[in-house]
Amino acid sequence: MASLREKGIALVSATTITNLSSATATTLYTVPVGKVFVPTEAWLRCAADVGAALVCSIGRSTALTDFVGSTNGDNLDAANDIMLMKPVPSATPATNKVYAAGIIVQFNVSIAGNAVAGKVFLFGFLYDA
Repeated sequence: MASLREKGIALVSATTITNLSSATATTLYTVPVGKVFVPTEAWLRCAADVGAALVCSIGRSTALTDFVGSTNGDNLDAANDIMLMKPVPSATPATNKVYAAGIIVQFNVSIAGNAVAGKVFLFGFLYDA
């Protein structure tokens, strides 16, 4: 029986980022064997003010900006503020990514913010390879 992740857009991971002041990549999801993953969006929730400097992105481990490019987090000003991260649709449709089995999807902090924790909620859908 197919899971909801294969029948609709679903939450595929909820990953804690322990410190948004550390310029580093954190694994959000690894595509299962025999499946293909299409990410649709992510939400970043913060534990406190992240500061004006934070810049983050989401992508495969070898191309950390290929799903969501460099994104400013300066509007995350208080505990439990949350922001949407996804390709921005426009008159010219945004390109999305399709990740094959074994691909590691990561959240990357390229410019550090304040020393606060966060949580990334990654959504998408799976289908058979």
